[in-house]
Amino acid sequence: MSDHKHASHPAIVKRLNRATGHLRSIVTMIEEERTCVDIAQQLDAVEKAIASAKRALINDHVDHCLSHAEEEGGAARAIEDFKAISKYL
Repeated sequence: MSDHKHASHPAIVKRLNRATGHLRSIVTMIEEERTCVDIAQQLDAVEKAIASAKRALINDHVDHCLSHAEEEGGAARAIEDFKAISKYL
């Protein structure tokens, strides 16, 4: 499994870059003493964006990497890989 480039990675990077921008704006909001409700709303949006990126990555791993693990090392390898990533679900 040396090839870790997946079709979903550009979309995941885009989501994470958007979350990074939101985090920067949250710091500015705090420095500008914006309301806690506004800040909490933005933090929630960042949290959801990161969770969405994680979910997409894990789903892609199940679709792509586990099928290759089965080809490369059999069912035992696929099960081992699934156990490794399942702790992040």
